[in-house]
Amino acid sequence: MSRTTPPSAAAPSRTSVEIATQPASWRRAAEAADGFDGLPRAGERVAVTGCGTSWFMAIAYAALREAAGLGETDAFASSEFPAGRTYDRVVAITRSGTTTEVLELLTALKGRIPTLALTADPKTPVMEAADSVAVLDWADEESVVQTRFATTALAFLRAGLGELPAALGVKSVADAAVDAELALTEPLPEAVVDAEQWTFLGRGWTYGLALEAALKMREAAGAWTEAYPAMEYRHGPISITAPGRVTWTFGPLPEGLAADVTAVGGTVVANSPCDPLADLIRAQRLAVTLAEAKGYDPDRPRNLTRSVILG
Repeated sequence: MSRTTPPSAAAPSRTSVEIATQPASWRRAAEAADGFDGLPRAGERVAVTGCGTSWFMAIAYAALREAAGLGETDAFASSEFPAGRTYDRVVAITRSGTTTEVLELLTALKGRIPTLALTADPKTPVMEAADSVAVLDWADEESVVQTRFATTALAFLRAGLGELPAALGVKSVADAAVDAELALTEPLPEAVVDAEQWTFLGRGWTYGLALEAALKMREAAGAWTEAYPAMEYRHGPISITAPGRVTWTFGPLPEGLAADVTAVGGTVVANSPCDPLADLIRAQRLAVTLAEAKGYDPDRPRNLTRSVILG
């Protein structure tokens, strides 16, 4: 299929098919995390790393773990990992198991800091590069654009945190999967589909989800999207808010922000009763919908490959 030929109604894109499997994939991730040896332990100082989508999942997990009081947790793009810092454990997320920056980092850490890698492919170099590996092969994808593996990796890590404090307002992975099933079936708002620009916002762990939602829209649909910490939106980015532009918040909306957006004609999207990870599925669906409306093939986005291998 060429990039300019939209999939037919009878043949949904591979990306759409993979998006639809996420509730079941998350449930399996929660089962796999139960008793898995190698996950960060309470009190450990941890760094989480990856590239692209995997980095954004690392940001979400790091913020959630630290907010839960389980230990200081940092997140870095693998190419920007601070080599001089000491951690009790480093967690790397890599769907392909072949990404150059991730493998180089794990090799540099070998014998110095215990490492855990999450991957979809057990036949790749990451199996030797990391000290411990969680193979989430049921979440592997054919599509270049990551959807299912990324959220399943986060669900696996999130389940490994155990029962979280009620004050965080974070649901169990099982309850998130129920919300995900609704996110797959509920129609996308017409104003969101017809918009010309989308800004995604998040607070704490959901900022990583906002970054990922914006990336999906750029990758699949070539859309004009941005992402910010929610409280930063009024410190400049709100200047682009206007009719035909969407402000989409993962998690609760900061007080007064909806009024500020609607006052200048913007559209607000906030699904606070829905688990934010499930809400990410709506953004994935929107990215595919926009891509197909433009005649793009969401399975084969412009200028991208499934894994970045340098050299």
